Amino acid sequence: MLIVSQYVSLLDWHKIQDRLRTIFPEGTSNRNNHINPTASKTVFVMLYVSAIEGHDTWIRPDQVTRMTDAQAALQSDAERTAWKKFSVGKIPKDQPIIGRWYEQNSREGIRDDCIRSAFAVSGAVIVRHGLATTSSVGKYMLEKMFAGLFDPALTDAAFTQNVEKWQKAHLSQSAVLRQTLVRQASRKSGKGATVTFPSGELRHLAPGPSSAIAKAVIEAFAPQFLETPAVLWLSESANKEDRRDRDLADAISLNIQSDKHLPDIILVDLGPEDPLIVFVEVVATDGPIHEERKKALLKLVIEGGYDAEQAAFVTAYKDRETAAFRKTFGTLAWQSFAWCMSEPDKIIGLHERHGTMRLSDLLTLVGQNNE
Repeated sequence: MLIVSQYVSLLDWHKIQDRLRTIFPEGTSNRNNHINPTASKTVFVMLYVSAIEGHDTWIRPDQVTRMTDAQAALQSDAERTAWKKFSVGKIPKDQPIIGRWYEQNSREGIRDDCIRSAFAVSGAVIVRHGLATTSSVGKYMLEKMFAGLFDPALTDAAFTQNVEKWQKAHLSQSAVLRQTLVRQASRKSGKGATVTFPSGELRHLAPGPSSAIAKAVIEAFAPQFLETPAVLWLSESANKEDRRDRDLADAISLNIQSDKHLPDIILVDLGPEDPLIVFVEVVATDGPIHEERKKALLKLVIEGGYDAEQAAFVTAYKDRETAAFRKTFGTLAWQSFAWCMSEPDKIIGLHERHGTMRLSDLLTLVGQNNE
């Protein structure tokens, strides 16, 4: 029986530092904190304990301080598993760690300068949010593609090629903006958010992963993709129905039943001659607009006396890289749209071919050309 190791092969921290200098070239924001010895040792410890996306292991900064050169040389699965357990345990005062890389009081610098201000900003490290400030649980792991750049088996050509792919995805101006918006959403999800409607009305959303996405739909999506936007309906898991929204929905003949087909957000574009009603489902974990959901919402529109062409359907996500997007995208209804708050000026259309429609027709439809 083939036994596969739970751990990746390792470079020593000096070689990791050499690769970091290539991954983060001159001009990278806060470059020194990406490439100094502390950065390379932090990456080494994450690789050592397999704190890599998909492995369900997270580290604390003080684990980096506990590593030693002698321990780093011990690389069997058993030795690494034993140290991983030791590195999060309580150390008796009369048993100091001989040769430790850093003193215990250095952990704040590792956390603030190396991880939060450098690796987390560039997307090299994933931060687990929602933990109490005083929590002793690990909250940092390497992004999977970034961790792969330290595979000792990579040839020079393969390393160069992989670095270019990672840089394009993480260090370009668009990538930095995207990561900033995602981090912002993660920080705000635990605090709730105050959303400003197109009318100027302010409404506070309860804490939760959906609140930041809902806020972005109203404040970013609506003004960019609708000519004259207005909010008809906004629901939350903590507050299923607001009386003001119920009155407005009744006034325009949308018979929404909270227990049956409650939408997260209903927007309306008053710009076209025939107003466009836009149903938006916010997906933090599950619940996209699939075919059955689309039919139920479309029925609301038709029963309210509107034409089917006056309805649009959007599923809103935090980012294309989230588990929620990967899990649900394949179930989205045709003739609907997907939008991510991390890329607010872009929208994904799921087109169903009608008649003699060709790809060239779609390119014309979205305002593109082949020049």
